[in-house]
Amino acid sequence: MTDNPFVTAEEIVGRTGLTRRGVEENIKKLKNNGIIKREDPDKGGKWVVVTAKPQY
Repeated sequence: MTDNPFVTAEEIVGRTGLTRRGVEENIKKLKNNGIIKREDPDKGGKWVVVTAKPQY
């Protein structure tokens, strides 16, 4: 997401070999922990990496 803020879940599936559900769960965890956030609409928007360190 740092290299390509416009990456889609499907592209992540193709690169990682995870299932779509697995990618969605990981994105959800990253968002809930304040590591990433979505800017603009889901279609055409982009990911922003807020911090590289998890906040516990």
